[in-house]
Amino acid sequence: MSQNHVQEHVDLIARHEQDFQSRRTKAEKLSDDIAGFAGSLAFIGIHLMIFAAWIAINSLRITQTHHFDPAPYSLLSTIVALEAILLASFILIRQSRLGRRSDERDHLMLQVLLLAEKEITAVLEMNRQLAKQAGLGKVADQPEIRQLSEQTSIDDMARSIQKNLQDAEQ
Repeated sequence: MSQNHVQEHVDLIARHEQDFQSRRTKAEKLSDDIAGFAGSLAFIGIHLMIFAAWIAINSLRITQTHHFDPAPYSLLSTIVALEAILLASFILIRQSRLGRRSDERDHLMLQVLLLAEKEITAVLEMNRQLAKQAGLGKVADQPEIRQLSEQTSIDDMARSIQKNLQDAEQ
């Protein structure tokens, strides 16, 4: 496969990803940004500093400030719980969108695989016919080669997979 051919595929995949990214709503972009930041070391570091400062201000006598949230820090606990709910929501929004993208890729891959299966089946059948004309009928009529050159029933395959999965569950 030539380098140009490979680069065409890379460019096509990149365009698909860019299209997917550009179709995001403002809310999805914001959600992605927040979820991305929440998964960073900076987020953890900021929170550790805030928690340490909160606890120090409310428990140590280093400042003359009023202890607005004495131990067991119920206000801090409430704020952290609310933040956790919001962060979980942002992460779920992002995961849902990424799940939709994954489904799109799966459908595209299935279509490509089905097309490739049809093309390969046609090529195998042509090769069998050429082999027969070249006097290699014995090879061309081997059961495995003959079976591979026949059309594959996707419905039969899907039913077989479902049956095998059900049998494995039992």
